[in-house]
Amino acid sequence: MTAAEPTGEPRYLDPALPVAERVADLLGRMTLAEKAGQMFQTMVEVGPDGTLADEPSDHGMPGTSDLVLDRHLTHLNVLAAPPTAREFAAWHNRLQRLAAGTRLGIPVTVASDPRHSFTDNPGAALLSGPFSQWPETLGLAATRDERLVEEHGDAARQEYLAVGIRTALHPQVDLVTEPRWARGGGTFGEDADLTGRLGAAYVRGLQGGGDVARAVGLDGVFGPDSVSTMTKHFPGGGPQLDGEDPHFAYGREQVYPGEQFDLHLAPFKALLAAGTRQMMPYYGMPVGLRADLGTGPEDVEQVGFGFNRGVLTRLLREHLGFDGIICTDWGLVTDVEMFGLPFPARAWGVEHLSPLDRVAKILDAGADQLGGEACPEHVIELVRSGRVPEARVDASVRRLLAEKFELGLFDDRRYVDEDAAAVVVGRADLVAAGRRAQSRSVTVLRNAGAGARGGAAAAVGGAAVGGGVVGDHARGGAADAARLPLTPGLRLYAEGVPDGEIDGFRRVGSPAEADVALLRLEAPYEERGPGFESFFHAGSLEFADDVVAHVAEVSAQVPTVVDVHLDRPAVLTPLLPHANTLVVTFGVGTPALLDALTGAVPPEGRLPFDLPRSTAAVEASRSDVPFDTANPLFCFGAGESLDTEANAAA
Repeated sequence: MTAAEPTGEPRYLDPALPVAERVADLLGRMTLAEKAGQMFQTMVEVGPDGTLADEPSDHGMPGTSDLVLDRHLTHLNVLAAPPTAREFAAWHNRLQRLAAGTRLGIPVTVASDPRHSFTDNPGAALLSGPFSQWPETLGLAATRDERLVEEHGDAARQEYLAVGIRTALHPQVDLVTEPRWARGGGTFGEDADLTGRLGAAYVRGLQGGGDVARAVGLDGVFGPDSVSTMTKHFPGGGPQLDGEDPHFAYGREQVYPGEQFDLHLAPFKALLAAGTRQMMPYYGMPVGLRADLGTGPEDVEQVGFGFNRGVLTRLLREHLGFDGIICTDWGLVTDVEMFGLPFPARAWGVEHLSPLDRVAKILDAGADQLGGEACPEHVIELVRSGRVPEARVDASVRRLLAEKFELGLFDDRRYVDEDAAAVVVGRADLVAAGRRAQSRSVTVLRNAGAGARGGAAAAVGGAAVGGGVVGDHARGGAADAARLPLTPGLRLYAEGVPDGEIDGFRRVGSPAEADVALLRLEAPYEERGPGFESFFHAGSLEFADDVVAHVAEVSAQVPTVVDVHLDRPAVLTPLLPHANTLVVTFGVGTPALLDALTGAVPPEGRLPFDLPRSTAAVEASRSDVPFDTANPLFCFGAGESLDTEANAAA
């Protein structure tokens, strides 16, 4: 026992000491292997009944004990969700007890992709499970309400904390300037200013730095009651060649024909100002990009952004002054198998390098952590061979450890209360708030023949006002049955709606029996392959002929409300002659949709992007330029309110 350690415990366990002192003490005790383990964050699964999954998974992921005890990883991205919050919390506590038994007892930081909406794409988001359910990020953008976005972030913060999730692998503030891109559903849309404002509110909600948090007694300072946000995908995904996704080799090229690199960077600057703690660079490989990285225009190295020193060190670190954690997107180093199929590493521009050399280039670029990887042996070899100084490793590990201390993981926040988790997660007020937000996000583009005004939103970025909606679809008095707000008690024929989700209407089995029909459609896309690739909705934005024909067949028999779920823009032109009322949604359950359609919770949505008139317009547009499709069918900001005099007169 020494004067510095009067209790016999190491100084890093003393909560009274400044974080910098605790980090320095712990770092000085760590072996190279323990340091290397901090620099990797990979996926982990939850076992049955909240147990640890100690056997390698069907997806090729190592067992939990292997990761924590043998590879010294203490950052894990949890997949899926147990059916109950109690099981989730129990799993988290078992994981922390496993980590507490290691030599230094470094706690695990559990991370998660978004869990509070409808997307089920393991490369982007996860089903909500026991958590409250809100609209997709595009739906939050449709409300234009910064306070609501902050409330959503605060709800996620409360539920994440309850089960031990401490890092949010979101928000996503890329711009949807290429309508075909498969990742548009996780963004705030096409407008850089709106994205920056709402993204900043999202960060405040999760990290506890805004008015909502202060209203419940938090002091607005990042700490034990915060969830750390990892903003993505720096310096902006979206302008992909032909809209293809860089999870796959055919989508690796990111292009800037309109020279709008700085515009895509703008939302990230807003979130840096809001205090986001972490940053994830994108997979994309810039092709032919000339940009100012801090010292004037220059040619940007043609390698994926996770390997790009000019972008990560010179632009993000030095020019923008970011000293937080940089974690690469998942899987830049190692080829794996996903859903039984080969899935090559996303080492775009450096495919020729060995895994060891890829790690060396990522560290040289300035990343602190490699996402989706569990190969600390490469860092160990690079240091022992003299290629990477141990001081370089220490710089990253220092940031990663400091985050754990600030989150309280070494102190009161290591374990969670399993009983409290069962109360907080899915709490009635949070579920109600999420449902109300869903209803508010519903966007009415045509209301029973009122569609001639459907493009009446103000022009944005030089796009023509209007664009108009073809035709006059009013069918005299019959169409009034489909005019919003709908009258409860009507006989309703519904498609795309599970049994048991129609409340307040008399559901019938055919259009001929109905007063009004509700058709819920998904935005069109092309199937790109089996397995993991099937989760990415890419390619054509055009509805298949048989879908259009079916809508026409139903609407010929009964006034029809058509709802299209947009996980990216769609060409709605062929639906317009057949939809009395046309709405679009961004992750809205049927009960919340009916709340909006009946006016119980009036829909307030406004489009977060332009909707193109045709595929030809999309193909002719520049992938990095917002609002660049000629004569859009509906403009950014389009949307009708139910109580306008104009609607009543239409």
